[in-house]
Amino acid sequence: MKLFEVGELSLVEKLRKKFKKNVPGLILGIGDDAAVIRSADGLTVITSDMMVQDVHFNLSWTTAYQLGFKLVSVNVSDIYAMGARPHFLLINFAAHKDTDAAFFDQFYDGIEEALHVYNLSLIGGDVVSSDHVVLSASVIGSAIHTVSRKGARIGDKIYVTGQIGDASCGLALMKKIGMPVVIEKGIESKLPLEKDIIVPLIKRHLMPEARNPEQYAPSATAMIDISDGLFIDLFRLCRESGVGANIYKERIPVSQELIAASQYLGMSPDTLITGGEDYELLFTAPENSAFDACCIGEIAKSGMKIIDKKGKTHNLEARGYRHFDA
Repeated sequence: MKLFEVGELSLVEKLRKKFKKNVPGLILGIGDDAAVIRSADGLTVITSDMMVQDVHFNLSWTTAYQLGFKLVSVNVSDIYAMGARPHFLLINFAAHKDTDAAFFDQFYDGIEEALHVYNLSLIGGDVVSSDHVVLSASVIGSAIHTVSRKGARIGDKIYVTGQIGDASCGLALMKKIGMPVVIEKGIESKLPLEKDIIVPLIKRHLMPEARNPEQYAPSATAMIDISDGLFIDLFRLCRESGVGANIYKERIPVSQELIAASQYLGMSPDTLITGGEDYELLFTAPENSAFDACCIGEIAKSGMKIIDKKGKTHNLEARGYRHFDA
């Protein structure tokens, strides 16, 4: 059997079962956004993530600076999804021996910018030679209490912290443009749409900023960051919690920039909102909670449903990005 026949979710579940054991101090292991370990001062939260050339990024339209910033953000987002604070960062960098040294310098310039944004300290890592650019990071954080994917209760409301689909739309635009847009230094490329439309979208893809959970975590019953797509990540949260969900299509927040760009691209906004890499927080909380977030539905006993503006109910498919899919 090939990896694509098994699928990413099943592979993770296989590892979870294989290495499941009672380890002193381990609160939460494989299967969530980050691992949680009990320490003398509270809880230590640890995550690790990778970015691989031609899988997660294309150097035809991505700069080294953008890669550095994004690599930190996607890892910090996992720490935030646990309701924790990030503190320390380790970076592993692999590239071909003929890579220009400026690429290395610019990559770590992007890392440095992200360190300032998230108040992190770089404490180590590794640098090796490889046929392709392979990047990974680990972030260590802390919390007094954490929020996992397991904990959503029937009747809880479902929230997202911001607009969905902008990053996917930004990626589609970058493929259309086919060259780097140096947003970290101002726009230097000729753009096919107005700057006010295109820049926010491509920035959400190239240099996303993780959403701080401080106002949500105290009341959240379950939480996950939207990395692979709104629906597939909601599916993961509900599966861990043993519940279902009802989502109201018209409540899903979509930006005016996405609507304008989708017309230019000839793509449906419905397709773009399943594309992933939004790095918004998706969380559940009791019905009487008040947040600066958008309520898109509620937790149900079972089933995954989406309700359109006419009130018609449809089965919700767990659409989104999956590694190893054919």
